[in-house]
Amino acid sequence: MAWLTILHRNFTKKYLTALDQLLYYFSFRAVPLGIVVISILTLLTLNNQYDFTPGTPLAMRMASQGPNIQSPAQALTELQEQPLAASHPIRAQESPVWFSFVIPASSQGKGMSVEVPSEHAQTLACWYAATQALLGKADRSKAMGSVQHVKSGFVIGIPNNALPVSILCKADFLGKARLSATLWSNIEMEKSVTEYDRSAGILEGGLLTLTLIVLIFAVINREWMYLLFAAWLLGNLRLSALSMGWDTQWLGHAIPYAWLPFLRKTTIAIYYLLTYSLFTQLFTNDLAHINFPRMQRAILWAGLALLVAAGILPYTQFLPVMWLLTTFGIAIAIFLLSRILIATRSRVALWYSISLGIVLTTGIAHALAESRNIAFLSSSLINVAAALLSSTIVALAIAEHMRIERLERIQAQAELQGTYEVTPIGLFTLEDDGTIVRTNLALEQMLAFIPGADTIRQWADYFGTENWHKLKAAALQGVDTEIEIQSLAGQHTRQRHFLAKAVRASSRIEGSLQDITEQAHTIAQLRILANHDPLTNTLNQRGIEEKLNESLKSLITGKPFALAYMDLSPLKIINDLYGHTAGDDVLKQVCLRVGSILLPGQYLGRVGGDEFVIVFQNCPIDRAKEISQKIIDDLRATPCQIGTRAFQTRASVGLVEVTTQTSTQDAISTAARACRAAQKANQGQVMVYERNAQAFQEHLQDLHLIKELGSGFSPQRLFLEMQPIMSLREPYETLNFEVLLRMHDSNGALIPASRIIAAAEESGTISVIDKWVFATTLQWLDTHQEQLPKTQFVCVNLSGMSLNDEKFVDDFFAILARFEHLAQMLCMEITESVALHDMENTRRFIKRLQALGVRIALDDFGAGYTSFSYLSELPADAIKIDGSFIRNMNERPVNVAIVGAIVAMARNLGMQSIAEWVENGETLEALAKMGVDYVQGYAIARPLSPDTLLAAENIDSVILDEHMRDLVRSISSPQTATDFWDQHHNLPPTDWH
Repeated sequence: MAWLTILHRNFTKKYLTALDQLLYYFSFRAVPLGIVVISILTLLTLNNQYDFTPGTPLAMRMASQGPNIQSPAQALTELQEQPLAASHPIRAQESPVWFSFVIPASSQGKGMSVEVPSEHAQTLACWYAATQALLGKADRSKAMGSVQHVKSGFVIGIPNNALPVSILCKADFLGKARLSATLWSNIEMEKSVTEYDRSAGILEGGLLTLTLIVLIFAVINREWMYLLFAAWLLGNLRLSALSMGWDTQWLGHAIPYAWLPFLRKTTIAIYYLLTYSLFTQLFTNDLAHINFPRMQRAILWAGLALLVAAGILPYTQFLPVMWLLTTFGIAIAIFLLSRILIATRSRVALWYSISLGIVLTTGIAHALAESRNIAFLSSSLINVAAALLSSTIVALAIAEHMRIERLERIQAQAELQGTYEVTPIGLFTLEDDGTIVRTNLALEQMLAFIPGADTIRQWADYFGTENWHKLKAAALQGVDTEIEIQSLAGQHTRQRHFLAKAVRASSRIEGSLQDITEQAHTIAQLRILANHDPLTNTLNQRGIEEKLNESLKSLITGKPFALAYMDLSPLKIINDLYGHTAGDDVLKQVCLRVGSILLPGQYLGRVGGDEFVIVFQNCPIDRAKEISQKIIDDLRATPCQIGTRAFQTRASVGLVEVTTQTSTQDAISTAARACRAAQKANQGQVMVYERNAQAFQEHLQDLHLIKELGSGFSPQRLFLEMQPIMSLREPYETLNFEVLLRMHDSNGALIPASRIIAAAEESGTISVIDKWVFATTLQWLDTHQEQLPKTQFVCVNLSGMSLNDEKFVDDFFAILARFEHLAQMLCMEITESVALHDMENTRRFIKRLQALGVRIALDDFGAGYTSFSYLSELPADAIKIDGSFIRNMNERPVNVAIVGAIVAMARNLGMQSIAEWVENGETLEALAKMGVDYVQGYAIARPLSPDTLLAAENIDSVILDEHMRDLVRSISSPQTATDFWDQHHNLPPTDWH
């Protein structure tokens, strides 16, 4: 039984399929074909119920109205000389015209009418020729008597009892026309009028219905080509109405006679432009293919000229312009269509050419009908058929155009679908609630879809609710935005990273998905490498800066922030003795041990070979100190075990409390200073600079000074002071001094000179400052030289950085060349350690200065390691003994011996000796006994302003302490001075003049 059931089902299915196919062919093929065949047979074989017998043409005489014809009587006289003819041409200048015709007696009893069938006739008035009695008159809007406006012209009713009769008429025409008269029986005339109205109704109703259908189609489908076609159909309707003579009405309503000339002109001009627009839209690609842009523009300009002519020219003058421009445009259109047909074989061009041919044929037929009075060619049926047929064929051309576009869209969709399926990027379509509607193979593979599963999939099932809202928000923005999302980790899949794009299309979301998991992992790894030291896996400079910036931002919210600077030792010794591999292993182990001590939010970063910083985010200074001390104790307690060797390491840590006013670089620099202080203390303790610590504030001031000097040198707060240098042999005969640099801070407080020099060297502006000091000193000396008669020499300091700067050296000698007359007064002080750094360069510089008469003094002599061994190689003129030996000389006998040795050596080398930092009388007296030539210090005078120095007559004027004055007098008395030199010196004193 089962097999019978299956057989029955298969038979039923096959039977129903055959029945459906039969019904399809019957409905879509047989019925439409049958309607066409029946309609053709009806037209060819059956009688037309609107058929009528054509009227009889009447012979007539015609004369144009002129000066000799001003009345019916004069017109009759003139007409007798005119020939009889079936029709007469009317030229524009001949309006109005007079004409006459005779109705024979053979027509009596039939009820006769005479038609003047001209759509150009505007008025008609008729009289009985024999009596000159008015028969009637009419125009396009009203009628009187036996004359009426019928069809496209006028009809004259003839009474039955008046035959035979001669009729005289006067007519006005709008432009060129052909005058004729046709005799009708009243019955046949009524049939003719009915057929005419029926043709007009068919044309108007058919074209309006077609226009409405096309308009609805255009609006529903957003096919604006059909909107243009609908407008063109209306123009075609009005143009056909004009040619048939019933353009005086619209939708059954009469149009005022005064409007007709303007409406006819604008209708023709607008129809021309609509035809041009339709033509260019239909053949956009074809016209581009044949490439005749100038001809296209010529058609357009002709249409615009026609529109202007319609607005400014009267109807009679507009007509010849219209014929000229339209003929020109049609000729170019025919040429372009021919080129398109030859080049593209386009069926759209073929249909359009047929439509254009019908229009031209109809126009020619209409012209022949008027010129030759051929009644068949002027049939309303021909006009109606031509108008409907041309419109239908244009519709076919547009339909063919749309069909081609549809096929191209289908092909493009098929190609797009194929591309959609094989593209390696995941593509998807989602409903507004996140339901997955459509996906391609790539996306299904990315998300591990189960083949053939019918379950409804949601986007959130694969990416989570948060990522769904993120994607939806991006789609609603309406811009091409890329977002990065992560998939949920499933039972058989791991979490993956994707780059998604989404846009909203109608009520759905269209988007793409690109798997960037490997790229994301690579970027994450690169980000780690970018912020971490590859050896120790601690933060590098960039990573440290990021953490510091994060900490500074959190500091604004009230969270504390501390920064430690850690220096390891003896890493350099390990590298030198055991190699860098061992040193690297020690570094790694130290970093691991430090990292195990640090808490979350605390980061270790490497800034140098054995130097590190520790960022303590959201950590009070006391807690940071405890952790730092724990690190020091851990490293000191347990050596680093590398293979079989144990390396003992020590750490020095400087810790600072960072404030909101501190920059990252300032914080690191201050912590490094605290670390150096911890190294000097060597107590294994953390050196802490809290926010109010004096050392912290001083260092911040130094950093501010460095930035200020480095941001652009400005000498506004710089000034000079002079500290006297007293001769122990002739203190009252000389007034020598050293030029000292001074600077006020922004609050007016004096900045120590050592800080100025250090900041200038750090910022790289020391050479600029040295040049300013040198130039300012020479300018001041040049101005006040006559007020300094006892000044034998003026000491000016030069820094080591300036001495090694070739640009500074060139500028230095250029300044000196301007003040060469002051060279004998200058004594340039060069620091001993700098002089020994580059002996050859220093020797050249000294000799060049001495050649100009400038003296040279070695400053801070005795502070270096190799002073005595190199002193003989430096051609200096004086030695300034370092103040550290002078200040506490009497308390330390060794310093007395060192100073005595330096003085004796200087005298043996023919150099002057100058002792700095002389702060009391005992030191002064001891130096005098040793034979020091010059002394300088607070015991003599503190640094003075330039004006104070100028006011002093000699050294006695600047010594303020009375006891010191007495001591100087006793030392400088002739007998005392001689005793000193005789008792303490074997060599005579040198004279530095």
